[in-house]
Amino acid sequence: MVPDPHVSVTVVRSGGFAGLTRRWGVQAPPADAQWWCTLVEACPWDDDTGARPTTGADRFSWSVQASLRGAPRRAELTESEASGPWRTLIDAVREASESDSPTAL
Repeated sequence: MVPDPHVSVTVVRSGGFAGLTRRWGVQAPPADAQWWCTLVEACPWDDDTGARPTTGADRFSWSVQASLRGAPRRAELTESEASGPWRTLIDAVREASESDSPTAL
């Protein structure tokens, strides 16, 4: 029997008009793990996504953390960087977390 890949993702958004911090998270059930793996692996984790200041008033910054088969990954994104595969992953985590899904952290 092949072990199911363990996938968990946490997204934290801070900033904005009120400066509030929001957190969403998901831990993939075995049946959905491959789909989440695909989303996580599509993101450019190795790109230079460091702690760059977010420019402009009321902008969000994003922290994305993922654990894929026990290997941690982390990225700090400005609002403009949170696009493409990052946006797809962020939106999927938010949607899963805000639903009544048992996979939400």
